[in-house]
Amino acid sequence: MMSKKAVLIGATGLIGANLLKKLLANDNYEKVLVVTRKALDTSHPNLNQLVINFDELSKYEHEIVGDDIFCCLGTTAKKTPDKALYKKIDYQYPLDVAKIALKNGAKSYHLVSAMGANVKSSIFYNRTKGEVERDLAKLNFDSTHIYRPSLLDGSRSEQRFAEKTMNVIMRLINPLLIGSLKKYRSIKIEKVASAMLKQANKNLKGNYIYLSDEIENLGT
Repeated sequence: MMSKKAVLIGATGLIGANLLKKLLANDNYEKVLVVTRKALDTSHPNLNQLVINFDELSKYEHEIVGDDIFCCLGTTAKKTPDKALYKKIDYQYPLDVAKIALKNGAKSYHLVSAMGANVKSSIFYNRTKGEVERDLAKLNFDSTHIYRPSLLDGSRSEQRFAEKTMNVIMRLINPLLIGSLKKYRSIKIEKVASAMLKQANKNLKGNYIYLSDEIENLGT
């Protein structure tokens, strides 16, 4: 049994909340630090919460210490129409945490990105995801893991009618997407969280990008 420490940001989201449960139940981790803007209604002997303003991350440098860093932070254009704020959440905060954690001895970084991530994309969302992927890969972690899931299949606290409808449609279409089209299948949030945890415990070296069908296989 290993005795590692995990740092998780984005624990209130779909994937982050599921990953937190898995981390707390995993014997490889003696401590799980959640860095969050708002305190979680969760208690566990292995859980520590660091409630902060992400614009003041530097004040908490000495506390953001762990072996494996998991970033499930992200927003949507609808939720955050201000592009400057959007870029802070999807680009700047993940990168700032990465730099601090690396300085404090972190070995691996695991980022939930998006299927369309591309630094050359004309779509702001996809371009921002591509930029954070690119700049994380330049840091000197033992391993950097980028997960690009397709449409996430899970229950949110807030109802998103369009997304809910799309998930119902995709569950019907998924079996028809075969071969090179498999990466477009919707994916259960549990599969993404499981894949992240599994890869973190393999002691890998290097930079990795996992497409949605690869995440599906890893999370099984």
